[in-house]
Amino acid sequence: MILSDPLESVFRLASPQKKAVKKLGINTIGDLLFHFPARYANLSEVKLIKELIGGDQAIILGKIKNIKTKKSFRGKIPMGEAVVEDASGSIKIMWFNQPYLAKMFAIGNKVKISGKVTGGKKGIYLANPEIERIDELSIDAHNTLFKKGLGSPEQTLLPTYPESRGITSRFFYHAIKKILGSGILENMEDFVPEEILKKYNLPAIKTALIWIHAPRSEKESVSARKRFAFEKVFLIQLAEQKKRIKYELKNTFVVKKNKVGVEEFLKRFHFEPTNAQMRALEVIFKDLGSGKPMMRLLEGDVGSGKTLVAATASYLIVTTRPDGKNFGNLQVAYMAPTEILAKQHFESFINYFSHLSIQIGLITSSGCKKFPSKVSASWQTGNGATDISRAQLLKWVENGEIPILIGTHALIQKSVSFKHLALAIIDEQHRFGISQRGLLAKKDSGNKLVPHLLTMTATPIPRTLALTIYGSLDLTLLDEMPKGRKEIITEIVPPDKRNDTYEKVRKELKDGRQVYVICPRIDEPDPNKEMALLAKSVKTEAERLKKEIFQEYRVAILHSKMKESDKDATMQRFTKHAIDILVATSMVEVGVNVENATVIIIEGAERFGLAQLHQLRGRVLRSTHQAYCYLFSETKSAKSSERLRAIKKAKNGFELAEIDLTLRGAGELGGGKQWGLSDLAMEAIKNLKMVEAARAEATELIKKDSELKRFPLLQQALNDKEKTIHLE
Repeated sequence: MILSDPLESVFRLASPQKKAVKKLGINTIGDLLFHFPARYANLSEVKLIKELIGGDQAIILGKIKNIKTKKSFRGKIPMGEAVVEDASGSIKIMWFNQPYLAKMFAIGNKVKISGKVTGGKKGIYLANPEIERIDELSIDAHNTLFKKGLGSPEQTLLPTYPESRGITSRFFYHAIKKILGSGILENMEDFVPEEILKKYNLPAIKTALIWIHAPRSEKESVSARKRFAFEKVFLIQLAEQKKRIKYELKNTFVVKKNKVGVEEFLKRFHFEPTNAQMRALEVIFKDLGSGKPMMRLLEGDVGSGKTLVAATASYLIVTTRPDGKNFGNLQVAYMAPTEILAKQHFESFINYFSHLSIQIGLITSSGCKKFPSKVSASWQTGNGATDISRAQLLKWVENGEIPILIGTHALIQKSVSFKHLALAIIDEQHRFGISQRGLLAKKDSGNKLVPHLLTMTATPIPRTLALTIYGSLDLTLLDEMPKGRKEIITEIVPPDKRNDTYEKVRKELKDGRQVYVICPRIDEPDPNKEMALLAKSVKTEAERLKKEIFQEYRVAILHSKMKESDKDATMQRFTKHAIDILVATSMVEVGVNVENATVIIIEGAERFGLAQLHQLRGRVLRSTHQAYCYLFSETKSAKSSERLRAIKKAKNGFELAEIDLTLRGAGELGGGKQWGLSDLAMEAIKNLKMVEAARAEATELIKKDSELKRFPLLQQALNDKEKTIHLE
């Protein structure tokens, strides 16, 4: 048996099992060996049935009172069902897709059951638990579990593996036990350098694999998980540091700070820059003049003023010649994730740069625009820009006549090229893939100089996650809000308090303010197909609000299925206060900026991620008026309620990021799933010292040996992992 052997060459798999392992990404013996337990059941901790509560990982000893096979009411899934009792009470047991288990036992059998207690409408039950016949019901009788080969007498922790429909933890346990007993570990070499393992007291690969699958104690399982978590982060850091060194070796534009010009430019904003913005600008100016290409992530909370920083950096670029002197024709590319946001930046940049003799272009999938050379001081947003053909715009960009080009993904099409692209700005960068960012950095057609790269995000993430997934970037935080901003008032609204909330909203409308109402879906569900998703829809909710609640106010809708022209027209009307209440999907999550909107209602708030809720709440943090966020929720889940309370409790996104990390891991707020990191690696993100250690070791290793010639096993592991670790 070797790691690359196909799974089916060693194990006979039924059709449902084949589908299940494929879904889990398990194709080979190696894949199965590195399919790690999600948790462990402690065989020494047996509970009474009356002590069980939903969410428990429990072991019980009891007698079968009733047992049968059946099909589920909705999906007609074949299943086994039993009732087990002990001296304290009884509980239902259900095995989905495993009816055969019910045929292996009979009424009166004494059994040991291990599994997760699930709460339902009719009480609690155990879903897909391990079950084993025993001779006695003594609490101390757990060693009888080993008669069927589960573990060993010294092993008190029974691993529970991530499952998929058609395959169980029981299969994984026995299959992995067979692999471990085959001698396959004897020829396995460790790619993590021995000195690093010793330095951080981490077990070698062979020991770690045994300890993670068959630990004799919690200490062994923790040590093994720590090793594999370090390994994951270490490989990511190696890839990021290699990328950084490779980019830093390239030549770039040297842009010196024009102090007087920058000071004059900053006066064009209607507010005084915060200290955080000025600090960010200073480090960016230093990067631009260093002779090395900048690779920086600007991380700021919603409304913290990232656009001011990006615009000021752009000013320095477009007022510098290719020889590094003023006044010149270097270029800026500004990429945004949506057309609405791209157009908003286009209009903002026209305001910022209308005093200069430069042209600004906009390119999206629906068309191109250009702002003319010079306009009068009385120019207002929305006027002065003209539609032009794509061919004409691309020609002007390529010959350098348009210094600033703003756009969506259309910016990275093959037909787009620049004469002197000196700065690439990527807004909400987590929405673009690494290959897309790379394409933007290669758009300069005139020479071999690479542009400086400034990426930005309004989704604050824990420092540990940022250090990992953005390992090649320098981090700059905007941790202050502009003066005069009031803290948003956030309330969780249960169904019986809706009418009270509507009256609060009515008061804001009477004071001349505007309101967002966010719904999880566009249309009502087909009752025959989507009974499970009883979420409010934009269209129906807009009709209800206009007809029953806010008859005297102007209500409109906005969603992704509308034509771009209709979306633009709706946003223009909302911006000009021709609409009082905008009912929309979460597409307004990023960038939409209407200062007069002070209230946001989020229907079905429990259906949105924490990052989304925070972004949506930020839509009404655009002025000095008091802002309100009402989270309409019908959840009865303790977990969902806790998450919503976190939104209410957190004063800013950075605080929320840390709360979320504690609550449910790094996955949601930081986009853990979208980064492609395993649950084990995401677990490691909670440990700042581990991340910093992995980063330090990777940086030192790459500085000494950028091609890892002294560590061929590590280089091979990195090559393999780069195919599966996707950092977006």
